[in-house]
Amino acid sequence: MAQRNTKQRQIVLETVTQHHGHPTADQIYQDVQEIDPRIGRGTVYRNLNVLDGQNLVRQVRVPDANRFDYRCDRHYHLICTECGKVVDAPLEYQQSYDETVAKLSGFKITEHQALFEGICPECQKALSQQ
Repeated sequence: MAQRNTKQRQIVLETVTQHHGHPTADQIYQDVQEIDPRIGRGTVYRNLNVLDGQNLVRQVRVPDANRFDYRCDRHYHLICTECGKVVDAPLEYQQSYDETVAKLSGFKITEHQALFEGICPECQKALSQQ
């Protein structure tokens, strides 16, 4: 069943698209509140799930809180273990991993995700100045 594109959903989508920084659902909610304070937290969360299901945004699973990405192509992410910033990894998606794991496991692999953990350049600089 097709979901209709509501004004609220369009605002949530535009907020994620304009953010360019893998925001949490709560950050998106706060940004949406500045645009239209009548849109509730539940509406934002529900629309994020709908948009993820429609492949218009992508949910990125990270330890602190799931984030949302305007890029829906398959790609990897980096997370800073100091400040929590999430960024796209400069590495192409490796389809061959899906095929290898499928052969070895018997699973039908649809995709995989990778999250690289480390310390971002800004935090490295701050830590070296302490």
